[in-house]
Amino acid sequence: MSARLALLTGATGYIGRHTVDALLGAGWRVRALCRNDEPELARQGVQVVKGDVLVKDSVARALEDVEAVIHGAGLVSRSVDDASQMLRLHVVGTQHVVGLACERGVRRVVHLSTSGTVAVGDDPELVYREDDPVPFAHLVRFPYYLSKWLAERAADDAVRLSGARAHFITLNPSLALGPGDTRGSSTLDVQRYLKREIPMVPSGGFSFVDARDVAQMAVAALEGGKSGERYLLGALNCTWADFFRRLQTVSGVAGPPIGIAMPKRVTTLGVALLERVAGAFGGTLPVSALEAEMASCFWYCDSRKAERQLGFSQRNPMVTILDTVKDARGEGRRERVI
Repeated sequence: MSARLALLTGATGYIGRHTVDALLGAGWRVRALCRNDEPELARQGVQVVKGDVLVKDSVARALEDVEAVIHGAGLVSRSVDDASQMLRLHVVGTQHVVGLACERGVRRVVHLSTSGTVAVGDDPELVYREDDPVPFAHLVRFPYYLSKWLAERAADDAVRLSGARAHFITLNPSLALGPGDTRGSSTLDVQRYLKREIPMVPSGGFSFVDARDVAQMAVAALEGGKSGERYLLGALNCTWADFFRRLQTVSGVAGPPIGIAMPKRVTTLGVALLERVAGAFGGTLPVSALEAEMASCFWYCDSRKAERQLGFSQRNPMVTILDTVKDARGEGRRERVI
């Protein structure tokens, strides 16, 4: 009896590459929808189908004979310049992949989103859960998270309108860390820290999770959990000051002075002013005003639902930080053909 076939979108991305490993390790055959030839994936035994989630015909072709879909294709960017591209890729791409999968009777569908569609605010005492109100006041200011929330709605609508009885789950991981971020989109703050490019300690806090643990949960969600539910995935909620202390312990690199945190509005306006001054002289700042505003928020999430229903377990956060630092320095990095 041949192994079951799963389609993975976003297979060349950070979490996607770990998901390939997790699927293969669980005995699945893997098909990846990719815009380019991916010789490394092919060497792993992955069936590479050239196409694009924005092109319906190529999605339909990739869905032939599959039993499960993990949809992770997307663009991670903190720049407002990428807002329209993210909106189209995340919303239209999700409509195509999830919608066609349900129409064709695919039995298991997992949508990879982000914790930031629900777990963000200004209160350092709040730890957000899946059923908390949508933080619209923040989403409208952060293009990436707004596009991912709209993609979640598109996926839910596609499942509902199809009338299909697919086992459908949304995963909402927090900031992914760990090895393998070849594009540097998720581990950018660690790289900046190691280069001493972070001038001050942000006043906010965030959650992070190991990308390898997210990949394992994506595979687990194909069979476990409750259909129609979303699951937050986070390993540690911490302030930026605490995170920098941990980074210093692991890396030996001293971070910015940890003093009194500046209020969010003061930080955001100050960076915005410096950004304008630098721009007037043809320069740029290592941190944008939007990034400063995001770092002044609190992104804490509660993962107990995933622990109960999906068997989510997190590796030691210090191991994740250590592996992130080693990878950023090129220590023990697995060679990849991009």
